[in-house]
Amino acid sequence: MHHVGDILELQILMNIFRLMGVCIPRFSVLELEMEVRNVKRFIYILLLLFFISSAYGATIYKWVDKEGVVNFTDDINKVPLSYRDRVEVEIREDVQKPGTPVPPQAPLQKREELRADIYGRDETWWKEKVQLWKERLKEATANYERVHSKFMEKAEELSARRYGSPTQYKTNIRDLDRLKEEMMKYEAQIAEANEMLKKLSKEAEESKANPDWLE
Repeated sequence: MHHVGDILELQILMNIFRLMGVCIPRFSVLELEMEVRNVKRFIYILLLLFFISSAYGATIYKWVDKEGVVNFTDDINKVPLSYRDRVEVEIREDVQKPGTPVPPQAPLQKREELRADIYGRDETWWKEKVQLWKERLKEATANYERVHSKFMEKAEELSARRYGSPTQYKTNIRDLDRLKEEMMKYEAQIAEANEMLKKLSKEAEESKANPDWLE
């Protein structure tokens, strides 16, 4: 049997917590006599943590139930009575202060997807692939336009000299044929580059790559 003074001390502590707005379950005198040591220990911890947590951060209560499941809460009233004498208390110092807006953050999975596609290929890999074919397309287009301009000049020259010597006429025809073959070669290069860029765009979509990497 515990001393009456211990029970009175415990009741005083419980009343203090009730005045502070903390919900403390009511115990009968018999229950207080049986559990006075555990309950006193529990209330002293609460009293200490009440002042510490208000200055440094939030209080987290941890306990393991009969199924072996670890539980956490920041409200002591949510801890079952049968586990309160075994609760572990943690002080979290990195809790956001009330009233301070929390900046929005993208989900972790989404942020990781921006770094690489589903096959692990990153922005650099995609940009190099796309840039290669864009440069080939630009070069082939410039060559085609250059040869096409010469072809038109030769065609006009041939039209103006259609009554000239047969030898000059044949020479101009051969030049036009050569220029036409060059234009066909560059047309094929342009078509190939455009086709590859389309394939890369489709592949990027299927592999969940960031579309901006293809710009």
